[in-house]
Amino acid sequence: MVIYQANAQDCNYSFSGKITDFHDNSLIVGASIQIINLNKFTTSNLEGEFVFNNLCEGKLTLEIKHVACETKRLVINLTKNTFKEISLEHHLEELKEVVVKTNTKTEVTSIEKSLKKEVISNFTDKSLGDALNTLSGVSSLNTGNSIVKPMIHGLHSSRLLIINNSVRMFDQEWGDEHAPNIDISSSDRIDVIKGANSLRYGSDAVGGLILIRPKKYAIKDSLFGSTTTSINSNGFGGNVTSEIIKTFNSGYYTKLQANYKRFGDFKAPDYYLTNTGLENINASFRTGFNSYEKGFDAYYSFVNNKIGILRSSHIGNVNDLVEAINNREPRIVEDFSYDINFPRQNIFHHLAKVEAFKRFKNLGKLSLQLDAQLNRRKEFDLRRGDLRDRPVIDLQLFTASIQPNLEINKFDNLKINTGFLVRYQNNDAIVNTGANTLIPDYNKYEVGTYAILDVDINETSEFSAGIRYDYSRIKARKWYVESDWTALNYDVLFPEFDTGIVDGLELLTRPEFTFNNFSTNLGYSKRFGKDYSFLFNYGLAQRMPNPSELFSGGLHHSAARIEIGFLTINKETANKFILSLEKNNENFGFSISPYYKQIDGFIQLIPTGIRTTIRGAFPVWEYNQVDARIFGVDIDINKKLASHFDYKGSLSLLQGDDLTNDNPLIHMPSANFSNSIMYSNNDFHQLKIGVNQKTVLQQNRFPDYNFTTLDPVTQQQVFVDISSTPPSYTLFGFSSSAVFYPFKKGSMEVGFNVDNLFNVSYRENLNRLRYFADDLGRNLNLKIKINY
Repeated sequence: MVIYQANAQDCNYSFSGKITDFHDNSLIVGASIQIINLNKFTTSNLEGEFVFNNLCEGKLTLEIKHVACETKRLVINLTKNTFKEISLEHHLEELKEVVVKTNTKTEVTSIEKSLKKEVISNFTDKSLGDALNTLSGVSSLNTGNSIVKPMIHGLHSSRLLIINNSVRMFDQEWGDEHAPNIDISSSDRIDVIKGANSLRYGSDAVGGLILIRPKKYAIKDSLFGSTTTSINSNGFGGNVTSEIIKTFNSGYYTKLQANYKRFGDFKAPDYYLTNTGLENINASFRTGFNSYEKGFDAYYSFVNNKIGILRSSHIGNVNDLVEAINNREPRIVEDFSYDINFPRQNIFHHLAKVEAFKRFKNLGKLSLQLDAQLNRRKEFDLRRGDLRDRPVIDLQLFTASIQPNLEINKFDNLKINTGFLVRYQNNDAIVNTGANTLIPDYNKYEVGTYAILDVDINETSEFSAGIRYDYSRIKARKWYVESDWTALNYDVLFPEFDTGIVDGLELLTRPEFTFNNFSTNLGYSKRFGKDYSFLFNYGLAQRMPNPSELFSGGLHHSAARIEIGFLTINKETANKFILSLEKNNENFGFSISPYYKQIDGFIQLIPTGIRTTIRGAFPVWEYNQVDARIFGVDIDINKKLASHFDYKGSLSLLQGDDLTNDNPLIHMPSANFSNSIMYSNNDFHQLKIGVNQKTVLQQNRFPDYNFTTLDPVTQQQVFVDISSTPPSYTLFGFSSSAVFYPFKKGSMEVGFNVDNLFNVSYRENLNRLRYFADDLGRNLNLKIKINY
């Protein structure tokens, strides 16, 4: 042991100690210990021990350093001879995430795909669904081009768990035309988990899990940021997004981010899509403290979306729908405009979260998260007079959660994750809209608990297992037309809901339901040789019906249809199996992932006919339950063709069956495949030039929900074909980017991209507005990103 003493003093106290590893108590040799306020140094010996002699009474500020360890500071109030054991942390990756490896996974046994920051940056002027649509097995259910809901293996909405900054999103996600209110430009990485390892977040991940992750910052004193500007020819708009981050040596960090997006009417190859503009304003603030032993993270985000809905999609009667299906052009085509008129959606979403953790020696990590969300959705329809500026739907959803979690990692080959959840949700159907309420007032209470084991069987094999239980209770307040209440036999099935209060033709009811859900996960992974791995996931998931499936009853204006839910809808239960054989190699890699899902009590929304209201005739869609199965395979391939050329390809095949009625399931993605070739030259401005192709085949398996009804205009029976699917299509795209250094510090990345290169006219089967107009035509995009 070597001791340096700069100032000799006439004092007799000593301060000694031992340096050990936080995880296993192993001795740390050669650690540097400094008393900063006395300028004294020493190092730990072979026993991990050190000692300072001849110290005076008073405060000592210590700094302990070791290679590959987190630097630690302590303040000791010395009043006598003192001994202290000090733990250091060797696992720097927990603290200083800088590089995300291509094969980094949420859990070793999970089957998942990821989008990294550099890919996400290409979609700052698009949506989460657009970005995820580039992954195999992921598609989207669209309402026009601005409302994009992600689908995993044909499942969407309440069957997908979307976790944004560790917070499960609740933004009235039950609606087909309710896109996630997320600004993806604030995220650093997005994981799509198709298999197991979702129990920590909920029991109802029938489709899968989408994890939107923030960045972890290095512990150092730094100030940096970036600004991205994007300009598009289609819609004559773009966006500006900017972020600035300040980090400190102490472990504290702060980030401020904002994004503004504006587009006018988008354009199909042959005409403008009138009233499809949008305006988004998003901002987020994040601050926290990061060390290995303890830390906290506080986050707030605000999203304000104003989205125009294709004017021609609002039909006044069945004749409009028949004409739309039979004509190649929309009923209404006007010149380009930035105006966002009726119909449109205005959505505000606030999200706030505080998360803190503390590690305990020989136990693990205890964390606690408090979060709250407020979602306000207003849907505007064409109205006249005093109702002109009043929304036809005005819903406010508040959600608050408390989630403690304990990660026990004291065992060498075993990690245990356990915790519980308490959640409260309130839906306030704002009155005074002058229209019937689609979703009633309700309160929902949830309590859940889970335990997950991760076992390292040996150096090449891992196993995980988990179980979760959730209790949910929902209490609603809803007016029913008395004749409907009786016709649906509710007076016999649910007499306890009847309050006896009658107003005109309507009866006030108070439905209450309780659900007990159990779910389990099993995962296994085995690595072969250097690059190969085999994974198997099994999951049992149970999902309670969402408020829309239980209580819907009326005209959904932005969907231009009448939606009917039923109190008799029960929970659905899914058994999911998925395998994956993967080769992770930059020169040649692949993954082949077949899957099978059996879903009992599958809840679906299907068309059943036409109903005439005072606003016109609208299609009626009703919820029902069937037994269903969904199976398919996802294939991904990457190949280095030459030193500067890389190839990527993917193929997704899927089949969904209604086993109860021996029919195909509605709204299932058709077979699709994609290919891309990229030239890259890091020695010349990090130049990248690529071309890509995606082909979507016609969906030939669809249920026949066509019907015949009376056309009120012609007073004749008309055949309404709402089932036939559009033909196959192929789109090509071009992408390029280069990095320059025009400033003393920082860099500038310039990108030029083209979507739908050959301006192909097409209609996508999973676009709900495909009856009324083509999808988007060619788009030229210029993107400039400045890093500073």
